[in-house]
Amino acid sequence: MAKAASQTEMPVGVIVRKTPGVTRWARWNWRAVALLPGAGPADWQELRREGDAVEYHAATLPLTLWADETEAYMVNLSDGQPSLYLVLRDELKGETPLNAVLITASPFEGQDYADTGEEIVEKIAMTEGLIAWVRDFTLKHHQHEVFVKRRRDKKRTDLVEDGKGDARIRQTSDVYRAPRKALQ
Repeated sequence: MAKAASQTEMPVGVIVRKTPGVTRWARWNWRAVALLPGAGPADWQELRREGDAVEYHAATLPLTLWADETEAYMVNLSDGQPSLYLVLRDELKGETPLNAVLITASPFEGQDYADTGEEIVEKIAMTEGLIAWVRDFTLKHHQHEVFVKRRRDKKRTDLVEDGKGDARIRQTSDVYRAPRKALQ
């Protein structure tokens, strides 16, 4: 019987800042800048405007922590600035060209999404409360895996088998012979 994976979940709001682009090819620069732990639902709700810069509560996503991923959370927590990784997709619709897809505390999962090149992955610093929440979950569920050195088979690999080729093909010499120059 399979054991169910232990998990916990918290809604986390994502704040995205829109500023004017610095080149003629990029009209706007979109960047995730903050997190709101325990936030309610939102869909690009404007929070603050300063000149051309606008901050939006872009979305509220569930941050799920899994007992199987505690090694990744330990790596994240040992970083100088523990962070969450927000995965965004280009939607190109109206004023909100990005769609927030996923938020994770696993740097490994964030890297996997970044490697595809299809999504934008933003690293956002965790608040003190989120750091404590992730740390408590990780310490409760982390099981240190003992390193076990793999041993080689007892089969001898230093034996020489000269002249052995494919037994189904009749050969007058070794099948692995080097090609010879044809005689004229």
